[in-house]
Amino acid sequence: MPLIEVSIAQGRTPEELRTLIHELHRAAEVSVGALPENTTVIIREIQHEHWSRGNQTIAERNSAATETAETRSQ
Repeated sequence: MPLIEVSIAQGRTPEELRTLIHELHRAAEVSVGALPENTTVIIREIQHEHWSRGNQTIAERNSAATETAETRSQ
């Protein structure tokens, strides 16, 4: 009875999330012989302001990248 939990930054389409769920179910079936009806997948979408690496949030990193791109185009 696999329980697969995934944390992912917000911003994916419903179709992309559905594909992720499908592929995770498939991976459980193929790798450990899990039955689809016994596999649970939980996806947690995290706001960009609540996810950081290297003491910088995704929102801060995106903002800095946008500012850099704008500066280069001037």
